[in-house]
Amino acid sequence: MSINLAIIYYSMGGSNYQLARWAEEGAKEAGADVRVLKVPELAPQSVIDQNPIWKSHVEATKDVPVATDEDIIWADAIIFSTPTRFGVMASQMKQFLDTKGGLWAQGKTVNKVVSAMTSAQNPHGGQEATILSLYTSMFHWGAIVVAPGFTDSVLFGAGGNPYGTSVSINQDGKMVEDVEAAVKYQAKRTVSVALALKKGWEN
Repeated sequence: MSINLAIIYYSMGGSNYQLARWAEEGAKEAGADVRVLKVPELAPQSVIDQNPIWKSHVEATKDVPVATDEDIIWADAIIFSTPTRFGVMASQMKQFLDTKGGLWAQGKTVNKVVSAMTSAQNPHGGQEATILSLYTSMFHWGAIVVAPGFTDSVLFGAGGNPYGTSVSINQDGKMVEDVEAAVKYQAKRTVSVALALKKGWEN
């Protein structure tokens, strides 16, 4: 028995894309079947073109599939990764969630195991609030939130966020904290809990 894991992200400069790829590595090590997927970009191309980092990232990830309703149905578990925007998730991620009302109404989001990650330009820029804002939507979905908590010492090296891995980004667009191990641990924990639940339900 294996777990289908969808890693759904939004990234402007590449940080959350990197988090998604680390989560993919951790989940595959745990035996999951993984899809890395992006949400649709809402910003006009004219705005993106004015920012060289943004433009470069969009071009570099043009072949990453866009998440669909089918991906949500397929997934036993979902890890979301989104930048912080004024203490809440990016509008691109929120718009994606807002379009899933049809799935929700059909009960297709119930019992999905979910976890979340984020980034911001400073450690107190709303990182925890962003993850919690996403989890609020997940409670409405009937999903089962699996946060890392303080369940492994590797989490303290990444800043000790019990809600989900979060990382600060400096003015050069580089990650400040070393969070790779924490991301992989969070992915493995998400997969292991999803597997335990799946085994229990099938028995």
